[in-house]
Amino acid sequence: NQRVAGSSPAGGAKATSILKWLFLFKITSMFYIYIIYSNDAEKFYVGHSENPWQRIIQHNEDRSDKYTGKYENWELKAVFEISENCGDALKIEKFIKAQKNKKLLLKLIDPEFIPNDTLAQLVRVPYVRD
Repeated sequence: NQRVAGSSPAGGAKATSILKWLFLFKITSMFYIYIIYSNDAEKFYVGHSENPWQRIIQHNEDRSDKYTGKYENWELKAVFEISENCGDALKIEKFIKAQKNKKLLLKLIDPEFIPNDTLAQLVRVPYVRD
């Protein structure tokens, strides 16, 4: 009776219990609101994503995008953790966009600004990565 490395009952039971745990407690992703700015166009854009750091790359590379594709050199100005629910992030994104308010965006990118009221659930990600 030959054994194959890694197929012992103890190892198999351990792997199975880990898989059950992952299934039961499903690893979830966090959704973020991000604000980017194109210095060339002097325009802001607000979006939501599970990975805003990857999304900024897409904004800068995808020229077919309806809004951001028209402009270049987008920079990430602020990132806020919202929740594990994409719907929550979309709701906040739509709220911010509906304000059509550059002053609000300037406040949101200011690290000293503390959001309140509808935006109180925004949790600033302290370090904006390049």
